[in-house]
Amino acid sequence: MNTTGPAPARRLESLVPMAVFSRRPDLQGRLVRLHLLVLCAMTLLLVAVQTAQLYGEARERLGERALTASRIVSRLPDVIVGATRAAPDAALNARVNALRAEAEADFIVVGDRRGVRLAHPLPERLGKPMEGGDNALPLAGQEVVSVARGSLGLSVRGKVPVWAGGVRGGRVVGVVSTGYLMPQVWHLVLGALVSLLPWFVLALALGTLGAVWAARRLRAEILNLEPEQIAALVSEQRAVLAALREGVLAVNAAGQVTLSSDRAVSMLGRPDHAPLAQLWPELARVTDPAAPGRHQNLELTLRGQPVLVNLEPLDAGGFVAGFRDRAEALALAEELTHARGFVDVLRAQTHEYQNRLHVLSGLLQLGRSEEALRVLNAEIHADSQFRQLLHDVQVPRLVALLAGKRERAQELGIDFQVAEGSSLGPIWERHADTLVSAVGNLTGNAFEALGGQPGQVTVLIGEDPEGMQIEVEDSGPGVPAYLGTRLFERGVSSKGEGRGYGLHGVTVRLHALGGELRHTRRDGRTVFLLSLPLPTPLRPTPLHPGLPAPGALRSGPPTDDPPDPAPYAAGDHP
Repeated sequence: MNTTGPAPARRLESLVPMAVFSRRPDLQGRLVRLHLLVLCAMTLLLVAVQTAQLYGEARERLGERALTASRIVSRLPDVIVGATRAAPDAALNARVNALRAEAEADFIVVGDRRGVRLAHPLPERLGKPMEGGDNALPLAGQEVVSVARGSLGLSVRGKVPVWAGGVRGGRVVGVVSTGYLMPQVWHLVLGALVSLLPWFVLALALGTLGAVWAARRLRAEILNLEPEQIAALVSEQRAVLAALREGVLAVNAAGQVTLSSDRAVSMLGRPDHAPLAQLWPELARVTDPAAPGRHQNLELTLRGQPVLVNLEPLDAGGFVAGFRDRAEALALAEELTHARGFVDVLRAQTHEYQNRLHVLSGLLQLGRSEEALRVLNAEIHADSQFRQLLHDVQVPRLVALLAGKRERAQELGIDFQVAEGSSLGPIWERHADTLVSAVGNLTGNAFEALGGQPGQVTVLIGEDPEGMQIEVEDSGPGVPAYLGTRLFERGVSSKGEGRGYGLHGVTVRLHALGGELRHTRRDGRTVFLLSLPLPTPLRPTPLHPGLPAPGALRSGPPTDDPPDPAPYAAGDHP
């Protein structure tokens, strides 16, 4: 069986329905087509430029040929005599046409000083004026190459003056015009383009191969994703970042912030494309973007506020940092701890009541109704007695917690007691969350300290004009000596990794209210003492008549017995 997972690109492609892309070619096809379109456009432009250049060269070359032929003809004695006589001559016309055939020109025309034709390829046009309007310069003694339209059509002409007696610089008696019609020019241009055609085809083929290679390389670089898939992923990424309640920063290998969530923007300002060392110097000091490590719940400060940071390295260097307010994280952890504690309480109550119902049901089925009645009365009396002990504790949530802990203790075989005279006024309802968290952690730790062995846990609650006190006492082995004063620090516990957060959180909340939490050994028992000052601005509540004075909740002076070697599970609620 193949146990390997799909390639990353395939997993990403599955995020977007392929029906979206069935209407359009894939990225490789579109890139090849676009490249070919650009290449063809560039080829056509080059052909146009080359045609214009070849046209100019062909016209210049034909003009030079025409000028050379006109010079030769203008020096012939027959032409000089005929131009001087200024009369058409059939023999002269035949001689000039023979020379035209040898020069492969379209025409050679000889005219007198008045511009009247003395020789022409068409005999019927002899004696008629030359056309084109370009005889002024030759008749003035200058040689010229021009493009003009004559009786035979548009042509390139080379015109040379005919000098009297063949002496250059003397009197001009006529003009010789040799010409090549424009189709000959375009014929030369076409021949040159045909010779270049294989090179154009080769360039187009190489361009096509290059486009296919570049498209494949680009597609591989973007994980074989289509542009629409990339756009959809970016849109989803933005939505996810906007929905996150914690700050998220992406930092590249150069230490530059490249991506940030809305929460990060609100906490850091505008972090996009800014150096991390400028936005968050402490995070920059503890990380190396070039070779980052993976960290969980790294405690840092951000603008004076404690935050928890998780770092996840990136394959190409850099890292992604997720951070959240430490107080929010602790509050959430406490809510989860409370919820878990209530679940345990309900489960314990359900278990105990089912056991009692089974006992009663069995006794009734056996016909021992009197014994069933005694069991029921005993349970009612025990519950009534326990409720009576909590009668003066006027914080309902704390009472509910203690009742649940009693059921949990019975399930564990632990003797759980609330001391007589315990009382707490309704003024402490405002701190009910803190009290529930503290008592829940302390009693839970006391249960664990007994290690599944029979023992006793006692809770004493009282108040005086200065505040309130709660003692949780257990008959366990005590706090290990190596924990010492570090018991209330974050993550300190004898229970292994992932523990040691409960007591720390309780201590933080108590300190925020001006209270404290300490522990000691007294008469071979471990005692945790919680105290809170009276809430302000309310007046002190009178001391309950049955409550012992502060510091005298137990008879006898406090002692610090040496701890037993047995480990004490400290620092958090189970």
